[in-house]
Amino acid sequence: MAILTDAKARNIKPDSGILPHGGVVGLSLVPSNSKGFGKWVLRFVSPITGKRRNAGLGSYPDVGIAQVAKVALQMREKIGQGIDPLEEKAKVHNVRLIPTFQVAAEILHKELSPGWKNAKHSQQWINTLTQYAFPFIGTLPLDQIQPRHIADTLRPIWLEKTETASRLKQRVHAVMAWGWAHEYCRSNPVDVVHLLLPQQIGKTTRTQHQPAMPWQDIPAFVSTVLHTDDCYDVTRTMLEFLILTAARSGEVRGMQWNEVDFENAIWTIPAERMKAQLQHRVPLSNRALNILKVQQGRHEQLVFPSPRDQKELSDMVLTSFLRRVEAKSDTANRCATAHGFRSSFRDWCSEHGYARDLAERALAHMVQNKVEAAYHRTDLLEQRRPLMAAWADFMRKVK
Repeated sequence: MAILTDAKARNIKPDSGILPHGGVVGLSLVPSNSKGFGKWVLRFVSPITGKRRNAGLGSYPDVGIAQVAKVALQMREKIGQGIDPLEEKAKVHNVRLIPTFQVAAEILHKELSPGWKNAKHSQQWINTLTQYAFPFIGTLPLDQIQPRHIADTLRPIWLEKTETASRLKQRVHAVMAWGWAHEYCRSNPVDVVHLLLPQQIGKTTRTQHQPAMPWQDIPAFVSTVLHTDDCYDVTRTMLEFLILTAARSGEVRGMQWNEVDFENAIWTIPAERMKAQLQHRVPLSNRALNILKVQQGRHEQLVFPSPRDQKELSDMVLTSFLRRVEAKSDTANRCATAHGFRSSFRDWCSEHGYARDLAERALAHMVQNKVEAAYHRTDLLEQRRPLMAAWADFMRKVK
């Protein structure tokens, strides 16, 4: 059969018959219903279903006679191999597209905006990403973003604009958390990005913190200062319990008996007494339980009442005690603070390889971004039990 010529193809009319291509079996130029040129169609029998199928290959002259022959021959080869080219094409189109970081950020911003009362904050959220993140990672698909890309994004402003860099990191983390939740990526690369060591950060950029006792010094402090042969001292007992539970001073000083479940070894702090206004459960180690048993009978409600007036102790009680015993801290010329023991615990967790999530939940730290918070379905209470037991054992281990 002669190959179809351009002259015949150009003169095809709506009422003309089908013009065979001539070079490939089943390939024809079909007249268009409207005025104009025809459309290429390859008719074949599916090797999978055995049914007749029509594959559209474009319009003439957009797709020329020689060009359509090449495409049709490739399809014929696949048919000969038992592949249905239309089924194959459908699978390709059904492959899930991975959004770029910029697209994901814009989608997330749109989803979160209704929940923000402050329109200015909403605009700042996306502006920060637009200015500092999009130039570096905006065009990268989420599944291709690696920790090095995050580091390269943060590094230019990490020292000069510390606060902005911190917010940028949180917002990039939120976008990647969204991608992880929607299965566009397998992890959150922001979690492993730590650009600077503490000693590398200048005084103007260093985050202010409460003076904390180095975790290595805590066993000796507990043994020589808190465990004495003196008569009962509620301050020493309460401070040891505070260190054991990594709780805040106000949470321990206001602790009540109805919050303690001795049978299951759980201290449940109600939301109204928590900084984040969320209920927090603390798994109690054996040593913590023993301290509570010693405290029983001293007050009807308070676990650590003031011996003088049976009221809640003030925060100055612990501060004054630590100053009196000259509790050493990691800050020159300053005594350790009660709150600083939380930092000591956090450092100990890191040094001993405990997961960040476990340590942060033990400290009842508030999840900063709404996306990550939305996927925190459990407080990991049972997973935290071995952690708090190991911390208690460490505190009583004196070299």
